[in-house]
Amino acid sequence: MSEQLVLKNKLREARTDQKLSQAQLAEMVGVSRNTISSIETGQFNPTAKLALILCIALDKKFEELFYFD
Repeated sequence: MSEQLVLKNKLREARTDQKLSQAQLAEMVGVSRNTISSIETGQFNPTAKLALILCIALDKKFEELFYFD
């Protein structure tokens, strides 16, 4: 594979659809607000465990929140 796969996400959209602030979502899943911000901007890729916890918290399937571009 000559192209690098980049993990992207729709976390911000899912969070705002549920009218949650970054701080509220962070508290729900047990991380800092900075971690949520870093995931939303693509500066940090969550662990598989955190990604699944985010999916549960936002009532989304993994493929609805995360995708390769």
